[in-house]
Amino acid sequence: MRQRFKAWAKDKLVDNPEFVSVDPASMKGKWHAFFGNHNPIHLEVGTGKGQFINGMGKQNPSINYMGMELYDSIIITALDRILENDISNVKLIRADASHLLDYFEPGEIDRVYLNFSDPWPKKKHAKRRLTHESFLARYETILKPNSEIHFKTDNQGLFEYSLESMSKYGMFFNDISLDLHKSDMPDNVMTEYEEKFSEKGSRIYRMEAQFRS
Repeated sequence: MRQRFKAWAKDKLVDNPEFVSVDPASMKGKWHAFFGNHNPIHLEVGTGKGQFINGMGKQNPSINYMGMELYDSIIITALDRILENDISNVKLIRADASHLLDYFEPGEIDRVYLNFSDPWPKKKHAKRRLTHESFLARYETILKPNSEIHFKTDNQGLFEYSLESMSKYGMFFNDISLDLHKSDMPDNVMTEYEEKFSEKGSRIYRMEAQFRS
């Protein structure tokens, strides 16, 4: 869906440096200082409007949550949610996931979330999928050893591709759900897309995949 351009969004992001980093490369290796503590840092790649990351922050106050999003017109809504709810353990970075290694030191992150990523259905665009082996290599570098990726989607093709891609990469699966909302998973925090698709009766797929040491 094309987002309406918001000319004022960039200025608002810049005016809230305690919640948003618009120059994440300058923070490489300093993210715990950004949060002001040494709690684990969980990163959502493609945070969208921030419903998931804010919900997780409320639910788990002893974990630091960071939402990454590329577009000002989208991430501004995530910032508004943080400001409205006064959540101290949720921060945002305006950045491109292709450059993760420029933003984080090896082992600086404790978990990665991928929620309803663009499926890029054409085979020629496979390298753009956030579960392609090139992205998995980036996640493995910035994550601590034996860390997990938690992945949700409504797209069966992307889910099947991701299972295969992760398996070939050498990862193993601690949990796989082929119909999340009919499972017994406790305390599931939904994204905006998850609410939308589930209301239409779409099946939600989920997995927890772990890197081998």
